[in-house]
Amino acid sequence: MATLTRASTVRPIFNYIGGEWVASSGTRSLPVEDPATGEVIRHVPLSTAADVDRAVGAAQNAFPGWRETPPVERARILFRLKGLLEQHLDDLAENLTREHGKAVAESRGEIRRGIENVEHACGIPTLMMGTTLEDVAPGVDCETIRQPLGVFAGITPYNFPVMIPMWFWPYAVATGNTFVLKPSEQDPLTHQRIVELAGEAGLPPGVLNVVHGDRDVVSALIEHPDVAGISSVGSSDVARSIYAKAAASGKRVQAFGGAKNHMVVFPDADYDYVTEAVVSSVFGSTGQRCLAGSVVVGIGEAYAPIRERIVDRASALRLGSGLDSDVDMGPLISEKHANRVREFIDQGAAEGAKLLLDGRGASVKAYPRGHWVGPTVFDEVRPDMTIGREEIFGPVVGFTQARSLDDALAMIHASRYGNATSIFTSSGRTAREFRYRAGISMIGVNIGVAAPMAFFPFGGSRGSFYGDLKAQGHDAIEFYTDKRVVISRW
Repeated sequence: MATLTRASTVRPIFNYIGGEWVASSGTRSLPVEDPATGEVIRHVPLSTAADVDRAVGAAQNAFPGWRETPPVERARILFRLKGLLEQHLDDLAENLTREHGKAVAESRGEIRRGIENVEHACGIPTLMMGTTLEDVAPGVDCETIRQPLGVFAGITPYNFPVMIPMWFWPYAVATGNTFVLKPSEQDPLTHQRIVELAGEAGLPPGVLNVVHGDRDVVSALIEHPDVAGISSVGSSDVARSIYAKAAASGKRVQAFGGAKNHMVVFPDADYDYVTEAVVSSVFGSTGQRCLAGSVVVGIGEAYAPIRERIVDRASALRLGSGLDSDVDMGPLISEKHANRVREFIDQGAAEGAKLLLDGRGASVKAYPRGHWVGPTVFDEVRPDMTIGREEIFGPVVGFTQARSLDDALAMIHASRYGNATSIFTSSGRTAREFRYRAGISMIGVNIGVAAPMAFFPFGGSRGSFYGDLKAQGHDAIEFYTDKRVVISRW
């Protein structure tokens, strides 16, 4: 996407540093568009290493006082933030839909998931407790305590611009750290409002900072000597690169990558239920999520009926602006990404997959400038095909047939990704065998989107995740603190 100058009449977005909205020192910017209309809403600055240094400095200066703030007081600020988020949920959802494109109901769901993480982080006085044991030796006691590490940074993507940042910074600040966020340059607006609400809730200046930009800002955060750790979400190639570079400089890293999620359907499943679950998984948020189903594996005689049901259901989905009440599926984030998805469809057809439903020519009369790709369904997809092995990140699903659970598991194990997978069956024995052998981090049993609640860890394996500790749950507390062991004799 071409960069724009500040000469435009569309207002620029500011960085948030030390409790103040400040202009970037960079001279370039990018447009933030409404994906349904193509309208430029704002301009996001491409900040510089100097801006990053200023934000990290503000976070570092705020750290001593914030660390000394009792956990119960930190929790009270998060409780107030939760209340403000609930109060403004509808406005936030509308703003999110305008800059991302997803349906308003999906935006509400995303914000609700973000709120759940704030809610969970409110339990920090309990979550951060250590352990003790008297008389580990005569007259000697031992205890562990958790302490924050300093400044953390988050690098987050466009597909969940509210929820994913809130996988990270609420836990980081709850545990006593300070934070610098680099949100996606494609849809950073709604989270700006959340930052304002955090200030209204009482979060002190410098505890949470925001620097907008592109890969230059990412590199500056990774390389900054005063950043203790990095949390990031992106493609697998980007995740691997961030992990390698940040770990090489001694930082803690959790780097979430891409996915190719298989959904396995057995003949004893409820086909009507499966149809709705698969369609929601594949086409929800226009397929732009790492938990989206991508390959449907029909076992034996389940293959044909579930394929026909899903084609029929997908062909009836209504496209349009996510702000319209009768819309099932919104646009893709940009025309660049829409073209990328169309190229995947082109390649799938060229490699011999049978195209049952083609979304390349989709359009919406009321929104001629929208970034539209309709629901797309392929049949006879082989694991060696590009569409059978690569993450498309769009409303595209492939069908493939397997004779048995062993065959389906072989397909799953052959993928370089390991984010999520689902099985649909009425057999407890089959479901247990699947979850025992799947080797995937997030497993759904009769669930289309295997998304853990905030008090469970979220994250994949293999090429879907680089690091040790996942997002959310107790893993988040482990990641943002270090355990100190104190051995005492008096």
